[in-house]
Amino acid sequence: MPNILDAEETGTLAEQAHQKLEELIVTLELAPGSVWSEVSLAERVSIGRTPVREAAQRLAAAHLVEIVPRHGIMITKPNIHEQLLVLETRRELERLIAQRAARRALPNERDQMRAAAAMLETAGERGDVRAYLRSLYVANQLMAQLARNTFAAEAIAPLHALSRRFYFMQHHQLNDLKTASQLHAEVTNAIASGDERGAGLAVDSMMDYVDSFTRACLTRDFEPHRDTAQA
Repeated sequence: MPNILDAEETGTLAEQAHQKLEELIVTLELAPGSVWSEVSLAERVSIGRTPVREAAQRLAAAHLVEIVPRHGIMITKPNIHEQLLVLETRRELERLIAQRAARRALPNERDQMRAAAAMLETAGERGDVRAYLRSLYVANQLMAQLARNTFAAEAIAPLHALSRRFYFMQHHQLNDLKTASQLHAEVTNAIASGDERGAGLAVDSMMDYVDSFTRACLTRDFEPHRDTAQA
């Protein structure tokens, strides 16, 4: 397996367009509620209209955009109650994927997981939310690959994207980046160690925290932090 930590952008243009657009949505550079044409999005990511159209279809299936006939591509607005449903589903898939990855990863793949955990911890220590989200994307992609379950991987990918966007919107409210990164790193390290039971327990701890974080946002104004939205 190629080292996902060192690889440049690979895959088809549609995959590259999807990755770039997803990051722009997650980091609110494509603001919730805004409407874009295929041409404007293609210019934004410097990729042709056809790959962008394919990427938009995937993003629509992931509930990150809505394709409005004769109007364009609208970035969806997060909903905190729907996010709780996302987490309910994520919990079961996260446990399955983490435990299977811990069982099935090869030695060189475990080294990649350790490197991914180190990236998460470093981002948390530095308080760099964008580096954290990129590191989390890498760790989640790798974890799903190592589980060797295509169906679980395809099911959890859009849930991860929705969760990353929600976190980016709200993390300033609780100032918890170091804690969040450490909890994800514990899952990743358990997989690297081949500790199937430990990986499941680490997932439960991580998801308990994510659920508490989300519910805490119910008591606050559910709007992007001003500095975050403009970052």
